[in-house]
Amino acid sequence: MEQEPRSFTNQANLNPQQNLAPIMTIGNWIVTMIILAIPFVNIIMLIVWAASSAENPNRKNWAIAQLIFMAIGIALYILLFSTIVGLMGGILNN
Repeated sequence: MEQEPRSFTNQANLNPQQNLAPIMTIGNWIVTMIILAIPFVNIIMLIVWAASSAENPNRKNWAIAQLIFMAIGIALYILLFSTIVGLMGGILNN
């Protein structure tokens, strides 16, 4: 049973041939979260979902946002780690 897509935009502005994204069910999100709990598989699946043109646009945009946050987190971690290593090196040289 396929669900009808919902839209929160003004229906008068839509082209009749325009495809609306299907709603992701709670079950779909639960499976998504379970997949993301598996180490290494989570990163691979985020890349697959973000790069796939056939993927649900909601999950695709969410995957892109997750990858951006992961990249920011890794950059902050590297910055913090290198600062701590530099401070420790400075203390040990004195």
